[in-house]
Amino acid sequence: MFDNLTSRLNGIFDRLRGFGRLTEENVQEALREVRIALLEADVNFKVVKSFIERVREKALGQDVLKSLTPGQQVVKVVHDELVTLLGGSAHRLAMASHPPTVIMLVGLQGSGKTTTAAKLARWFQKQGQHPILASADVYRPAAIDQLKTLGASLGIPVLGDPGAKPLAICAAARDEAAQRGLSPLILDTAGRLHIDEEMLGELKAIKREVGPHHVLLVVDAMTGQDAVTVADKFNAAVGVDAFVLTKMDGDARGGAALSVREVTGRPIAFVGLGEKTDALEPFHPDRLAARILGMGDVLSLVEKAQSVVDQSQAEELARKIREETFSLEDFAKQLKQLRSMGPLEQIMEMVPGLRGAGMPKELKGEEGELRRYEAIIASMTPAERETPALINGSRRLRIARGSGTQVADVNRLLKQHAQLKKMMKGLKQMEGRMGKLKGALPFLNR
Repeated sequence: MFDNLTSRLNGIFDRLRGFGRLTEENVQEALREVRIALLEADVNFKVVKSFIERVREKALGQDVLKSLTPGQQVVKVVHDELVTLLGGSAHRLAMASHPPTVIMLVGLQGSGKTTTAAKLARWFQKQGQHPILASADVYRPAAIDQLKTLGASLGIPVLGDPGAKPLAICAAARDEAAQRGLSPLILDTAGRLHIDEEMLGELKAIKREVGPHHVLLVVDAMTGQDAVTVADKFNAAVGVDAFVLTKMDGDARGGAALSVREVTGRPIAFVGLGEKTDALEPFHPDRLAARILGMGDVLSLVEKAQSVVDQSQAEELARKIREETFSLEDFAKQLKQLRSMGPLEQIMEMVPGLRGAGMPKELKGEEGELRRYEAIIASMTPAERETPALINGSRRLRIARGSGTQVADVNRLLKQHAQLKKMMKGLKQMEGRMGKLKGALPFLNR
């Protein structure tokens, strides 16, 4: 979402770093360009004005201009002010002392509210909680059925009666959640195509009678400044505790994410990064600021890896590497784990220095290549996966036909697997030599 902004800012700061010493004129010119870049990213003009003023005041300080690396110091000032603009620190939803914790989702129709309810339930489920969902959207056709389908896929109970009133559904769901000892209760309320008094009246009644602990406004980040306007109106009319920004994986300019906190005074709690129920992440202002400035996001990358890598499988893989028994079946498992972390381009954006540079040309098309490799391995027999040497010419032709690929694709996979095994063997030999060296040189063991 922030690729264009990141590219513009990197160009500006690269020029600043090129100066051995900075003058006020250098800084002023750079900030004019930053201002234009933010406005082009659809950031609210009032937010841009106050942001630039804060950066200017600090960047023109003598501590910055007289430092040994003034360009780097200006980048640090911009980073720190971006973190402040985005909320300063991560916002966490506190659990009620007496369950259930009630979370009420509000928003316009089409913002992704129902999908977000399921994503949020899954997120709490992974935290060891026992969530329950309730659909109070009796107006949109099949809205209740949609949530029940999503809940069933996650093993999470869903309440909702298309013949009942929204307030009655929410009140009954709160009582049932308490009776069954389930928490949090996530209420998916009805939206409209635009803000109207009937919708706001219904939401106010639910909030007044059910007493949710958190009211989260689901906002479509793709709508830019319209999203900020919607957020401001909902907050003024109903009262919002935090936001969930959806479709943050889209190609919009990202102005909503950089504006909504400053305009409303309310934090962003979560961001949606795709359609799947696992595509929801807690919002970290410092991490997003680093990604916008092309610094990467190593912490999020590590967390993604930890969420998909099974510890026992990792230990088993290490054993197979040591014993040189790494098979195509193991290769397929690694491909599956890599792809489960999300689109390759999103993963690369978290690597420092690559954000805003786009996908490296060496990796263009690799997403499709990984899918082809998985299909090829799935078309092999168990014996072929375990012992690739069995795969002769006729078998390669059969595997290619079965996977919808070419024989050349099968050959490429087998060659890469052989190269990988060779590399692993080399690492093992290196480990052995290092062990002998440490034995011969006792000081290496200190």
